[in-house]
Amino acid sequence: MEKQYCKVGTVTPIAAQPNAITMLEYQYQNFMDKASNIQYSNTKLGEFFELKAIKIQKALKELM
Repeated sequence: MEKQYCKVGTVTPIAAQPNAITMLEYQYQNFMDKASNIQYSNTKLGEFFELKAIKIQKALKELM
């Protein structure tokens, strides 16, 4: 019996996808919208969405 390697948990880099910039721009805008909508009712969740948007913005700058 041969060894088999499971791919569960593996990560494909976003930059490897052909539409990476479009997808990241959409995610960035989505997180910023969520952060602005939730900012006053739940500050921790708003901060979380803002931090995610900042990380996505950094990835976008690296790709461009």
